Amino acid sequence: MPQPQLPRRRSLRRLALLALCGLGAGFGLACGIAPASAQGKLEAQYEATLSGIPVGRGAWNIDISDDVFSAAASGGTTGLLKSFAGGSGSGASQGRVVNGALVATGYQASTTTSKKTEEIHITLDKGNVKEFGIVPEPPVDADRIPVTDAHRRGVWDPMTASLLRVPGTGEVLSPEACRTGAAVFDGRMRYDLKLDFKRMEAVKAEKGYHGPVVVCALYFSPIAGYIPDRPVIKYLATQRNIEIAFAPVAGTRVLVPFWVKIPTPLGPAMLEATSFITAPQPPRVAKTQ
Repeated sequence: MPQPQLPRRRSLRRLALLALCGLGAGFGLACGIAPASAQGKLEAQYEATLSGIPVGRGAWNIDISDDVFSAAASGGTTGLLKSFAGGSGSGASQGRVVNGALVATGYQASTTTSKKTEEIHITLDKGNVKEFGIVPEPPVDADRIPVTDAHRRGVWDPMTASLLRVPGTGEVLSPEACRTGAAVFDGRMRYDLKLDFKRMEAVKAEKGYHGPVVVCALYFSPIAGYIPDRPVIKYLATQRNIEIAFAPVAGTRVLVPFWVKIPTPLGPAMLEATSFITAPQPPRVAKTQ
């Protein structure tokens, strides 16, 4: 049986940063718009490992109020990986809460490696991209599948897409939460994500949340804005063993990733919450004259 080809250094760095910073800067999970139901906030810390060896840390903060929401994530490589594939990334989104649904209006992301810093911004209106840009502007690559205007309609930004909203009034953590999919545009690439139910588990963070999570299979399908021959794209598109576990944001019907597991030729890459502190927020009381 042929052995899997080891990724090049650049591919390894992309896989590591994907596992580490993907929550906010390029690898989100999504479903259709559904009521958020009440308000809550999350403050979480994550650790990334490759074959059990720590390679990075990250943080994620989410705040959902009665009429607006915000989310921000950041992370960077650590340890041995930092010595030859150092990098960091951050992402943030903000928007309005309309009839209980999260409607993003803006997204920003920044990625820094040893060679460069890149910044991305997206402005949205009801799921349609109104304006976007990458600084510095990347060179035109004839091998890259072009992104059309149609590809930028009916999409989620990666950060807001990471907030998995469960419709209805029933149990939030259930197999139904995984039966969904969505279109995502990250400023460069347009891709589809699909979830399928795998199982229920119990987790316990070192600090904060301990309780059930719903584990979903994750399938990645590139649509446009990518170079078909890139090893990382090929690898992720053919994977059928990526898993993601969702935990609830207290006081809402929103689920966020507690851990993500991605098989790689060098062993399993895992991003897992070490601290997951979440609490409901009471609705804001209008001031009286």
